[in-house]
Amino acid sequence: DVIAFEKAYCEYRLNRIENALKTIQSASQQTDKLKELYGQVLYRLERYDDCLAAYRDLIRNSQDEYEEERKTNLSAVVAAQSTWERVTPENLGLREATYELCYNNACALIGQGKLNEAMKKLQKAEELCRQSLSEDSDVTEEDIEAELAIIHGQMAYIMQLQGRTEDALQLYNQIIKLKPTDVGLLAVIANNIITINKDQNVFDSKKKVKLTNAEGVEHKLSKKQLQAIEFNKALLAMYTNQAEQCRKLSASLQSQSPEHLLPVLIQAAQLCREKQHTKAIGLLQDFAEQHPANAAEIKLTMAQLKIAQDFQWVEIIPQGDAIVLDVNLRESPVHLSLIREAANFKLKHGRKKEAISDLEELWKQNPKDAHTLAQLISAYSLVDPEKAKVLSKHLPSSDTMSLKVDVDALENSHGATYVRKKAGKLTGDNQQKEQGQGEVKKKKKKKKGKLPKNYDPKVTPDPERWLPMRERSYYRGRKKGKKKDQVGKGTQGSTTAGSSELDASRTASSPPTSPRPGSAAAVSAASNVIPPRHQKPAGAPATKKKQQQKKKKGGKGGW
Repeated sequence: DVIAFEKAYCEYRLNRIENALKTIQSASQQTDKLKELYGQVLYRLERYDDCLAAYRDLIRNSQDEYEEERKTNLSAVVAAQSTWERVTPENLGLREATYELCYNNACALIGQGKLNEAMKKLQKAEELCRQSLSEDSDVTEEDIEAELAIIHGQMAYIMQLQGRTEDALQLYNQIIKLKPTDVGLLAVIANNIITINKDQNVFDSKKKVKLTNAEGVEHKLSKKQLQAIEFNKALLAMYTNQAEQCRKLSASLQSQSPEHLLPVLIQAAQLCREKQHTKAIGLLQDFAEQHPANAAEIKLTMAQLKIAQDFQWVEIIPQGDAIVLDVNLRESPVHLSLIREAANFKLKHGRKKEAISDLEELWKQNPKDAHTLAQLISAYSLVDPEKAKVLSKHLPSSDTMSLKVDVDALENSHGATYVRKKAGKLTGDNQQKEQGQGEVKKKKKKKKGKLPKNYDPKVTPDPERWLPMRERSYYRGRKKGKKKDQVGKGTQGSTTAGSSELDASRTASSPPTSPRPGSAAAVSAASNVIPPRHQKPAGAPATKKKQQQKKKKGGKGGW
């Protein structure tokens, strides 16, 4: 028996669960150790009913120091039944003395949909965990946070179910930063982050997918958890336009679970993204024929596709199914909301005659609903005006609909954007202003524009001063300088006969080098006069332009 236990335990640790089960069942004598291991093996095989019976037998027939661990395992089995098999758990009467028991009870409450109660249990489990671990001096704060990671992860999951996605995402990221050693916990958190991201932030989702592919994840999670991760991988491949990868994953999921609806819906969604609506509808039609249990969901999906494809509305759900639905859900909120949506759809698309029956049923259920009555009168006005007049008598009168509101009090309230100012008492100055004896308002002086520095008011400004110089009528072009006499030309060192004639100092008519008396004043007076800017020369004609002489083409040079 000792050898059988050791062999079965080795197989269990090597994740050979089926072999471990055979070894335990083939043992000649079932000891307490083998029964303990048998319960663990059944839990890993997800045979929860047999596992529950095994742990109950152990708790009844054994009394030792491991009783608390057995109760914890028993509560884990009950939580798994509630979560994965949707079984209402029975009250085991276990006292929540440890944080493990509180955590398992919280998981069972989550499976039942009691999220607020589950959150309180998790908060209690967190307190018990801190108290029990803080008593050990060797345990650090990092060790405590690592142990609390699974509790915080379940808290974030509850927040996600309650619609508090921002808080859940923040808590998930805090757990990932701690880098816990439990690969199963990391895979679940990464998968939940991917579900929050959906088709947004796909780069972050691609990073998180790597955590779900870690080694040993398949041995830490249940089959439904692994299946959910694979579904999300297929959806992420679709969102990232990896069509071939999406088809491969969805086909693999369909082969593993042929009756499951989600792989077929993923394939149909991928076909719709590729604009193959007809092929997607055919795929759904084939699945509905093979699995009649899912026919209603498939046909509703087909209806959405046909509406998106602008097909003509057709009767998709058979009449028999509609009758069963009507009998089971008549006068229920779900039934009335469906009728309301159908009526709004028909009114939106101008089918008021068809919407009358739906509106009449809604009005019979709630005769005080003025909105439904108004819609019914509007529909009858096009079909039967007399009936519309009769129904209009049921509308509430204008007196009952008018609101008795004190307008002055409402305007003077703190929430009003406009407050009417009350007329105050007139003082002496104000009375004079009221009588027209108030002071005259001072007129603002207009600033004069700045004038040019060389502005002369006596001279008329040039009317063409705003035009470019080339476009003005008096523009003559640039003056070309005359060719100067070639002076000093010849070979180096040679003298010419006329060189003496070029000396200006020897000529009698050359002016003296020093200024004449009285000439300096005239020059300085003339230099102080600034001519007006852009004025027309006095002697220049207004219309004639000097013709530019064309350059003569020179001949080719040569000897």
